Parts: sequence; C-alpha cells; structure tokens
Amino acid sequence: MNIVAGSVKSKLPKRAWLVVVLLAIVGCLNYLDRIIITTMRVSIVDAIPMTDAQFGLLTSVFLWVYGLASPFAGFLADKFNRSLVIIASVFLWSLVTWLTAYSTTFNHLLITRALMGISEACYIPAALSLIVEYHKSHTRSLAVGFHMVGIMIGSGLGFLGGWVAENHRWNTIFIILGIFGIAYAVLLVLLLKDAPKSQVEIASRKTEDKVSFLHSVKVLFKLRSYILVLIAWGLLGVVAWLVVGWLPTYFQEHFDLTQGVAGLYATGYLYPAAILGLLLGGYWADRWSRSNPRARILVPVIGLCVAAPSVFIASYTDILPVAVICFMLYSLTKSFIDTNMMPVLCLITYPRYRATGYGILNLVATIIGGVGLYAGGVLRDLDVNLSTVYQIAALTMIISILILISVKPKYIESEL
Repeated sequence: MNIVAGSVKSKLPKRAWLVVVLLAIVGCLNYLDRIIITTMRVSIVDAIPMTDAQFGLLTSVFLWVYGLASPFAGFLADKFNRSLVIIASVFLWSLVTWLTAYSTTFNHLLITRALMGISEACYIPAALSLIVEYHKSHTRSLAVGFHMVGIMIGSGLGFLGGWVAENHRWNTIFIILGIFGIAYAVLLVLLLKDAPKSQVEIASRKTEDKVSFLHSVKVLFKLRSYILVLIAWGLLGVVAWLVVGWLPTYFQEHFDLTQGVAGLYATGYLYPAAILGLLLGGYWADRWSRSNPRARILVPVIGLCVAAPSVFIASYTDILPVAVICFMLYSLTKSFIDTNMMPVLCLITYPRYRATGYGILNLVATIIGGVGLYAGGVLRDLDVNLSTVYQIAALTMIISILILISVKPKYIESEL
C-alpha cells in the first residue's frame, strides 16, 4: 500500500472525544490501583507481618505477570470487541482491588497482586487501539496524549494510599477504589462502544477468526520497522528507569540535598513537564502529519534530540537550577514518543495486529524497567557515579534516535 501524506481531514465519528475522556479516567484508575500499595508499606506490614523482601515481591509479581500477559492480552483486544475487553478488564481489576482489602496473609496479598497483573494487562493495548480507531488522522496523537495524561495523573496520585492508610486503615483505599471501579465499569457498558469500521477493516474482519496468537507474533516480527521500534522502545525504557529511578539519589548526593527536597525536585517538577510534553508532542505530530507522513516518527526524534543533550548537560553541571531545568526539558521532550508510539504502530502494522504489537512493547518495557534499575545499582556498586550513568543514558538516546530515523511508514494513515 502506498504512503500518502495525511493532508485530508476525516470527520471524527460520534463519541470520539467522549471515548478519550472516559478512557483517560480509566487510565488514571489503572495506575492508581497498581501503585497505591507502594506508598503504604508501614501500614501494611503492621497489619500483615512480612519481610522487606516479601513486600518488594508484591510489586515484582505484579510486574512479571503484567508483562508476560501483555502480548496475549493485546491479542484478545485484536481478536474480539475492544470495548468489551476494556470493560471486562476494568471490572475484574476493580474486583481484585476490592478483594485485596480483605487479605489477611501475605499469600493472599500475593495472589491478588498476580490477579491484578493479569486483569490490568488487558487494558492499555485495547484502550490505545480503540482510541486510534476513533481518531484516524488529524487528532490521533493528541487523543493518545490526553489518555496518557490520565495515566500520569494516576501515578502522581499514588500518595493517596499512604495518606489514607495513616488516617484510617490500610485497606480503606482499596475498598473505595474497588467499588468506584466496579461502578465505573457499569457506566462504561452504557457509554463505551467500538469505533465504526472502515471498508478496509470490515474486509479484514472476515479473516480475523483465522488469525492465531502465534501467527500475529510471526507477522509482527517479519516487519523490519516493528523490530526497529521495539529495539528503540526497549533502549528508551532503560533510559527512563535509569533517569527517573535514580534521580532522587542523584539530586541528594550531587547537590547535598535532604531526602525530602531531593524527592521534590525529582518528581514535583518533572510530572508537570511530562504532561505538557504529552499534549505538545501530540498536537505537533497531528498538525505536521497533514503534510508529512513521517511526522509521528520525526516529532519523537526531534524530542530525543533535545532530551539527550539535556541529560548530558545535567550530568555535568554543579548548578542546581540548571540541572532541574535540563531534567524538565528531558521530561518534556521524552514524552513526545510516549504520545506517538501507538500512532507510529498504526503506520507500520495492520489494524488487527496493533494491540498485540503494543502488548509486546509492554512486555519489553516491563523487563527493561527492571534491567534499567538493576543496571544503575550494579554501576554504583562498581563505583561508577550517577553523572557517568546519565551520560550513558544520553548516549543510549542518541542510538535510539538513529534507530527511529530508519523506521519507514508502510500504510496510509487516513485509512488505518
């Protein structure tokens, strides 16, 4: 299929922006439900005695199960009704959240975290696939970015777990969020529908029942551009975890700050910058894609061209405001690829493989996340300071830039 520039505006289907708003709230709930447990360690350990290693295992098990289940969860969204997969996912993980409140032993908690990993894995691939089906061209990246803002807000609200646990009981927040999620799933039954199908999608739908999970994976890994995107996404995952995971420690040690102040600089300034970057990167890619079919690839490349030197400069400077500004620039421009990743998949993969493709990206991101954090610790054990670690991160971004430049669009955006 020949590439054409996305200069022709297509009329948005009804519910297009309603779906984005509905799913942004779900995205917020998705990340809030998974992260609150990490902010109430003392309260949980007081109620259910466990070692620090066991408490850490609660998060690790979630990530392992979530990552391993993501490719197959994406396949379910490709094969069946996307909106029903989303609704089922919201209902099931909210039910698990509610059941978590009644855990009385470590093993009970461990089982609920594993179940949450399975149920939450079904959401992101299905949600992003549904959004890009409603927003086929000139609003696609911004719509994805708006949804990602919901996820970012959910991550930022994680402190509610510790706050509620201190003022009530450790399980109170799980009861509240579980009931809210179940009620919201019922609301989604009434409001969330699949996008109208194009003629291309209707024709392809006839053969989808014959497509197996292994077939989808094989098709994806035969695509050179998909492999390049997967490698770049993995490398950037290492960068993200190296930068964010070790940033509080870097501020504390390099600038002789207290733990609280270092934490504020590492999160309080970066989250707003990331939110702005999601919206700016989405809007810019949408506008540019009307005249350039490679815009959704080039905007992340340009963003990384700013992010890489920003991290490099931050690793050298001894001036705190300069370091803060540089890391804010990194957070702003690195977000360009987050808001454009699913739109990029739309340019290099056929519709029935999108969710599966994103599920594999989730698997890689989960594995890489752990590797990135571990690698940072290994380097520190070898007496490599964090300034050098961040210089390695900047070099890794440059490699990712070169890989992304090699990605070539394959499909007509306005049709897919």
